[in-house]
Amino acid sequence: MSDHPFENTYDLSNEQLLKLEEAEEEMLRNNLGKSEEILLEMLNEDDECIPVLNNLAHLYGRHFSDFEKAVELYDKVLLLEPDNAWARDARRRYQRYVGRD
Repeated sequence: MSDHPFENTYDLSNEQLLKLEEAEEEMLRNNLGKSEEILLEMLNEDDECIPVLNNLAHLYGRHFSDFEKAVELYDKVLLLEPDNAWARDARRRYQRYVGRD
């Protein structure tokens, strides 16, 4: 049995899982700079980590209103994982603001 209440689909290390959880908690506490710092550090370590890219895109789109950056990150997710419906839907939502289809 796993230590986590979910399936670790992306085979993340325990350290990655803890950092993601910390970044998400900081986002919920509205410590957006700290959340961004954690996610960018993780992205430097693995620039193709889907959960990090998704969380960072969400942070930029929803909290920073940097729709261009959010779309760019969701584009990367979809290059890596074309069937990622969550990223596709979120990208579509932010594309309306940047005029990209």
